Amino acid sequence: MIAAMMLLSVGAFAQNEVGQFTLKPMAGVNLATLTKTDDSKLRVGLAAGVEAEYGVAENFSLSLGALYSMQGVKFTEKGSGATLDVTYKLDYINIPVLANYYLFKGFAIKAGIQPAFKASAKVKAELSSGSASVKDSETLDGVKGFALSIPFGLSYEYESFVLDARYNLGVTKAFDAGDSKNSWFMFTLGYKFAL
Repeated sequence: MIAAMMLLSVGAFAQNEVGQFTLKPMAGVNLATLTKTDDSKLRVGLAAGVEAEYGVAENFSLSLGALYSMQGVKFTEKGSGATLDVTYKLDYINIPVLANYYLFKGFAIKAGIQPAFKASAKVKAELSSGSASVKDSETLDGVKGFALSIPFGLSYEYESFVLDARYNLGVTKAFDAGDSKNSWFMFTLGYKFAL
């Protein structure tokens, strides 16, 4: 039993090897906005899911994932002693397909394509004046059900823990009207183990 546990531990801490499949649950934060929006602020949201990776060559691998991604943008308007905060909550299921090149052990640069499917779209508004505030939230119409982006970034793995930083450049329009596209940074921590 002890020998079996030791073998499992070795497999869990091994680097990705040629012909090896690994699975990486991951979670972190998005810093999201929409292009062509004036006076906007970042929406901070959750990014969480799992990625599978296959070692193609000594320094090269391919990965495929499914991530729940909170995106969108925030706006704030002030005037006459009142503040109006509006948040466009655009949540997607992202499917990153990435090529990973390992410059040295544990450190990889990555790029690929990322189709996404809308999970929900809401607009939240909060009007504050002094100590009083009024909140409202409703479904946001006119959001496209499909989005495509180009993710690129880097990651560092240490004893199966993986820090990942990516920028995701939106390619398709987010709404039926207008030219705004999704644009966001994603920072996650994951744990990789061999299958």
